[in-house]
Amino acid sequence: MLVHELMSAPAVVAPPSLSLPDAAHLMKSRGIRRLPVVDGSRLVGIVTDRDIREALPSKVSSLSPWEATTRLAAVSVQDVMRRSVLTTTADADARDAAHTLLHHRVGALPVIDDAGTVIGLLTVSDVLRDYARPAAAPGAPEARP
Repeated sequence: MLVHELMSAPAVVAPPSLSLPDAAHLMKSRGIRRLPVVDGSRLVGIVTDRDIREALPSKVSSLSPWEATTRLAAVSVQDVMRRSVLTTTADADARDAAHTLLHHRVGALPVIDDAGTVIGLLTVSDVLRDYARPAAAPGAPEARP
């Protein structure tokens, strides 16, 4: 099985200048937990919901809600993104990609094409979804969602 059979596509991506509140809203509205960050078409990082949560002021902070919101709006994705990103390709073996996810303890791998453009995202959930799908009856062709 190949990565393109499991990946989510097209990938929802963000520019480095996107503010954290806007990134959080985008992730929540799309029901995703990771955003590849692209400058033009080049992958420059990835930001997760955890990265955003860690950048938020603590609930015990002495900042007023207005101050916290104002300060947070000034922080962009490029300020909190992870710049070292493991990737895979659409024609890579899905088992190898799953091993990379497990070995490096990451939740997703951006899927890039030959030009380095992000074309999809392979997540642990994508791998588990395939593993958990019902088996085909003997002799029946395999059904794909």
